[in-house]
Amino acid sequence: MRDIVFTRSSGWIPTVIREDGELKLMLGAGADANHEPRTFTIPISEAHVAVIREDLARHLLLWSAVLPLCEAAGTRGQLDENAAVLLLDPILLSPPADVDALFRRIPWDRGRLVAHGATIRLLERGQVCEAMRTATEAADEKRAQEHHADRRRTERGAVLGPLDAQTLKYTGQYLHGATIPRRNPDAVDPALLPQVMRVIATAEQACAGMRIGLDPRRGHRATNKRDWKRMEATVDAAVRRAYPGLVDDAVRTVTFLMCSEAADRARSTPPEDDDSGASATKAALTFTDDTGGEKKWRRDGPRGASAEFWEFVADRSAGDNEVFTIEDEEMGEGVQLQFYADCIARITTVRPGEAGSDPQYQVEYSLVDGMGGYRHLVSAFVQGGCAALDQHGQWMSDAAEFERARRQRKAR
Repeated sequence: MRDIVFTRSSGWIPTVIREDGELKLMLGAGADANHEPRTFTIPISEAHVAVIREDLARHLLLWSAVLPLCEAAGTRGQLDENAAVLLLDPILLSPPADVDALFRRIPWDRGRLVAHGATIRLLERGQVCEAMRTATEAADEKRAQEHHADRRRTERGAVLGPLDAQTLKYTGQYLHGATIPRRNPDAVDPALLPQVMRVIATAEQACAGMRIGLDPRRGHRATNKRDWKRMEATVDAAVRRAYPGLVDDAVRTVTFLMCSEAADRARSTPPEDDDSGASATKAALTFTDDTGGEKKWRRDGPRGASAEFWEFVADRSAGDNEVFTIEDEEMGEGVQLQFYADCIARITTVRPGEAGSDPQYQVEYSLVDGMGGYRHLVSAFVQGGCAALDQHGQWMSDAAEFERARRQRKAR
């Protein structure tokens, strides 16, 4: 049978219980293999309970010291009860100087104390008892998270100034650098908000007119890495030029904000038709991939050939499916896009097969410069066939010569 002897209003602070006639300190910490909270108990005495009742600071200090033992138990291990019991007298019944000395020797959960109002400056000096004079029963988890983020930055040598910190709070990346940035003006100190907005305006002006396109080679939502890096470099240079005092974290969060917003616009915008406004010379085309997929396009359909082709690529492209072909059977020509090699082959029929003989083809290769290059070549082929590709790129019919050129570019 279990009865609650003493508890505080904050549900996570350890509770004193009486279980089968024995006094125990009960606390929840960590999780089991099913992600359910684990509960641990430690036997305590009446003297310990008296201090826990009257002294919030000592109660919290004990919690902070026991938590690492709970974490060491993992998802199914047992709490080292002897180690936990050995903490009771030194923390609850010893003079402050001895408690401070103990905390210099043992692991303890700094975040718990910060969340409950400890003076951070004193904690860093090792004066834990003095630091807990400002302790509160209610927890401020955001305060603990910000302190943890600051410590991580300090460990890697990054020191934030006021504008740096407020810029990171504006984008929502103060606590976690991996968070997708968003605009949060309400999170910024009102006194510094105008300065933050000037930084953002500088970034917006730098990338005005720039866009980040999608890359159907990696699915429907993947963005063009080259476009991203181009915008990132442009914004980075402009912000650093206008605000040379901003630290890397602050500059990086602004560039990330601009690029992620541009990528979101690309994902929410209907796919562009590269043939829009141009008269396609092709009446019908067949799209195929390297795994047997096929799709037909006709000029009287609702969308242009390029848009239909890139949707076909986005639907079917994968790590083991990186070769796509556009064929005009009527004209006896086509192009093969080899994404894995950053190249394209154009294929024209020199002599059709007659009397059982195989047709004769001319195959020429050209290197392709990124997703933009592929889009340009596909659009040119749709509008003018293989002949229209003459002016786009350097075409080589010798496969060995082309392979040398490809390796040279890769080595650069």
